[in-house]
Amino acid sequence: MHKKVIQILSEVKNNDDLLSSLSASSDIVNDVGLDSLQMINFILKLEDEFCIEIDFEAFDYSHLDSIDKLCCFIDKCA
Repeated sequence: MHKKVIQILSEVKNNDDLLSSLSASSDIVNDVGLDSLQMINFILKLEDEFCIEIDFEAFDYSHLDSIDKLCCFIDKCA
């Protein structure tokens, strides 16, 4: 799942370098730097890829502290 999340981040940022520079511990907000539109696009792509619906009332920015934390959150949504 980590690789797929990194691939989606790379697509949203249109930056292939992220494929090799990001890891499970990478901070999505600080290491990737998504703007608000990219964040929305990222969340929508996560929902499509993992067939989940993210409840924004349950979603906290702490889920973006690392790719690993986000993957744990996605697992709980599935």
